[in-house]
Parts: sequence; structure tokens; C-alpha cells
Amino acid sequence: MGFVVGLDAGGTSTRALVLDLDGTRLGAGVAGGANPNSHPPEEAADHIAQALAAALEGLDAAKVESGVLGMAGSSKLTDPTVAALFEAAWTDAGLRCPLRVVTDCEAAFAAGSASPDGTVLVAGTGSISAQIIGHKLISTSGGYGWLLGDEGSAFWLGREAVRATLQALEAHLPSDALTTAVLKLADIEPSPPRTAWRHLITTVNQARPVHLARFAPLVTAHATAPSAETIIESAVTALSDLALSDRKPDDHTPIVLVGSLTHAHPLGARLRAELTTRTRAPVHLATEAAAGAAWLAAVELLGDNAPRPA
Repeated sequence: MGFVVGLDAGGTSTRALVLDLDGTRLGAGVAGGANPNSHPPEEAADHIAQALAAALEGLDAAKVESGVLGMAGSSKLTDPTVAALFEAAWTDAGLRCPLRVVTDCEAAFAAGSASPDGTVLVAGTGSISAQIIGHKLISTSGGYGWLLGDEGSAFWLGREAVRATLQALEAHLPSDALTTAVLKLADIEPSPPRTAWRHLITTVNQARPVHLARFAPLVTAHATAPSAETIIESAVTALSDLALSDRKPDDHTPIVLVGSLTHAHPLGARLRAELTTRTRAPVHLATEAAAGAAWLAAVELLGDNAPRPA
């Protein structure tokens, strides 16, 4: 029996998974991020090679019949120089089947549903939704990045937590659990309020913008605080609107949720309930996009009835 390989290459980490054709896991590997937009292409390709080497350890790479790489920043491979680096990592791992590259959204949707059609909503550091038809991405909504959008994302949640804290300080309002936690994480004394207000602005603006996402876990950790309640409610509305922006009212295809915020309590549960109420469509969680990529590789060989990863 032959094997299939799936990889999920993101900005933070790369995961590789080897399955046999009945869906049994044979090997797995993890390496650093391999998004060629956020890492030097040589480094990104090297991380692909490391993840593949770990996943294929002890296995005959020549038995791999199909492979799919799901990747954030996949458009970068239209550059022949970058594509050559990734192809070299693939063949140097002993793989002789073609390397097929898909978007991270396609791999994530396949991880959460066997349906060929539906919607995938990604809510992590950023946010984006995509429509999938025949296992392929046909359109996206959002995903503009922190400066132009990413509503409902971890970056957005972190920024809103800091904004709520600043507003409480400047209005001399009583602190709640969230605003207290924001000042503690920023290592700022809460009193006097005007000094804390000034220090928080300075501290946040001195860091890279993406570092605002580190405040996001505080929102869900202190979800019962009044300021957190308001932020979570706004995030659920923004993410639901994003997921449904390209769907027709009578569309009952699955919605797959992926990303850290879709699992965060209580935001994730509220988001799933909101989408179910508004669409009556099945809503699924995806946790391992590499498994989705591996299943897409199996679909190339066996069709849509390929066994799902165990």
C-alpha cells in the first residue's frame, strides 16, 4: 500500500504528516515556520525539509504516491527561484511524486470536512474567510492584515483590550478584571491613572504592532468582565459577518472554523452558536491542517471517498 504526505506551512511552524491509504498515521514532523513571505525563502524551504525528514524517518519515501503542501503565502511560489527551493526540499527528502501546493485555507477546510464545497473561517492572529468549491479556493473575504482589517482576530482583540483600558484610565472609571490584567501584562502600575495611561500608550507603540495579539488571551481569560463581554460580543459579530459575507441565504454547505480563537472559550462556543443560528449549516472545528493536506493528497489518488485520517 502506498503513502501520502501532507504539510501545513504557516508563519510560526510547519507540520508534516505521512498516512497510508487507509488513513492510518505513519509519521509526523514539526519544524519552524515556512511562510516565504515572513521568512527568507531559503529558511522556509529548509524548514519544509526538516519537517519532511522527521515525518519520513524509518519509512520508504519512494512509496509516497501523492503529496500536498498547504501554505500561507503560497502565491510566493509563482517566483521560479522560490519554487525551485521548495522543489529541492521535496526531492531531497526522497519524494518522487509531484509537489502540489494549495492555500492554507484549502488544507484547513479539508481538515474539518470531507465536503468538496463550503466555507472556511480562519481566526488566529489575523482573520479571513474563504469559499471552497470542488476542494479549491474560489474567493476570499477579509485577510487585509492588521493595518487595514483583521476584525475579530487576536490582533484585534488585543488592541480592543488595550483601548478599553485606556478609556477606563482617561475617564477615571473603576478597573475590572480585564483592564487590571492588561496593565499587569504591560508591567504598568495602575495609579495614578494619567501616568498609567501615558505609559500604556508608550509601551504599546514601542513594540511591533503584531505584539498587540499577546493581550488577546486576557479577553477570554476574563470573559465575565464588562469590558471583555463587550469585546467578545463584537468579535463574534465581526467573525460571523466575515464568514457569511460570500454565502447565499440558502447555502447549507459546511462551515469550518480554524485558528486559536475558534477554540478559545467562550468566544469559540458563541461563534459556533451564532453561525449555526444564522445559517442552519453544520459548523465544524479543524485542528490539524496537515491532516487536511494529506487527505487532499489521498483524494488525488482515490477520489472523494478516500478514508479520512484516523
